[in-house]
Amino acid sequence: MRHLIMTTTAALALGTIAASAEEVRVYNWSDYIDEALLEKFETETGLDLIYDVFDSNEVLETKMLAGGSGYDVVVPSGTFLQRQIQAGAFQKLDMSKLPNHANMWDVVSSRTEQYDPDNAYSINYMWGTTGIGANVGKVRELLGEDAPLDSLELVLNPENMEKLSECGVHFLDAPAEMIPMVLKYLGEDPDSHDPEVIAKAEPVFMAIRPYIQKFHSSEYINGLANGDICVAVGWSGDILQARDRAAEADNGVEIVYNAAKEGAQMWFDQMAIPVDAPNPDAAHVFLNFIMDAENMAAASNYVYYANGNKASQEHLVEDVIGDPAIYPDAATLDNLFTTTPYPAKVQRVVTRLWTKIKSGT
Repeated sequence: MRHLIMTTTAALALGTIAASAEEVRVYNWSDYIDEALLEKFETETGLDLIYDVFDSNEVLETKMLAGGSGYDVVVPSGTFLQRQIQAGAFQKLDMSKLPNHANMWDVVSSRTEQYDPDNAYSINYMWGTTGIGANVGKVRELLGEDAPLDSLELVLNPENMEKLSECGVHFLDAPAEMIPMVLKYLGEDPDSHDPEVIAKAEPVFMAIRPYIQKFHSSEYINGLANGDICVAVGWSGDILQARDRAAEADNGVEIVYNAAKEGAQMWFDQMAIPVDAPNPDAAHVFLNFIMDAENMAAASNYVYYANGNKASQEHLVEDVIGDPAIYPDAATLDNLFTTTPYPAKVQRVVTRLWTKIKSGT
C-alpha cells in the first residue's frame, strides 16, 4: 500500500525554522489520484498535505465509527457514507466555502442524493461500475471464441470457472458488491435486505469457490496487466488501468472490461469531512481544489474513472470521455442498479456469510 506524506520545506528565517504551514490530512483509496495534483495543491494553497491510502470500505468504516480518525477528508463509497452519516460521523459542508460546487453534475448528484439527502455532507469524487475484466486471448483459448465476456455466466457458471481457474480468477473482497451481483444473476432484487434472499447467494458462491484464486480489492490490477490472472470481478477504472498498463508494456495482453449485460452495480465514491476533523477549514480548501474543472479532469485522466463534475468534461481526454466503459451510454446507464446500506442486523448476516464464502467451508 502506498503511503505518501507530502510536505513543503519549512523556510529558514532569522536562524530559526519558521512554523510550517497548516496541514490537511486526506484518506483516500489506493492508486486513486494523480500525485502531481497533490504537489499542485501544496504549491497553490501553502498547506501541507498528509495523504494516506486504504483499499476497502470496511477499513475506513472501522476508523470512522470508532471516532477520532484524525483525518480532514475521507472518501467512503455511497452506501457506507449513508450509514456513517446516520451514525453522526460527518459534518455538513459549508457551501459558502465551496464556490467550485457549481461545477458538479446533476446526473450524478441526483443519484448520490439516495445516500446523502440534498448532498449536504459530501461531494462526488469518482463513480463507476462493478464488472468483469478479462484477458481476451486466454479466456477464448479456454472457453472458445464465443466466451461470454459480457455476462455474469463467465464468472458464476461453475463449468466456465473450472476452466478459467487454470489461468487465475480474482474477485473483489467486497461483500456489499459481490452479493448483490449474484442476486441480480439469480433474478432477485440486488438491493434485498431479506436474509432469506441474501442466503440464496451462498450456493452460487460455494459452487465456484474452489476456482477463485483470491479475494482482494486491488491486487487484480497488476495481475491482469501482467497476465498473471485472466479474469477479475472488479471496479471499472481499475480494470481499465490494467488494460492500459498492458497496452503500454506491449506484452501481448489484451484486457477488456464489461459491465455485465444482466445489469451491473453503479457505485459512487464521495469526499466528506469527519465530524471531528482537526482542520475543517483546510478540508474545504481541499474539496474546492478538487472541484476545480481542470483538477478534477486531471484526476479522471489519470485513474480512468468517470467523475461527478460536469465542468471537467471539456478537459477530459478522448480515451476517457469517449470510452463507453467509463462514461456509459444512456441505455447502459438505465440498466445499472444501486444499493442501499444493510441495517446492522442484516450486516451481521452478510459479514458471516462472506467469511464463510471466503474460507470455502
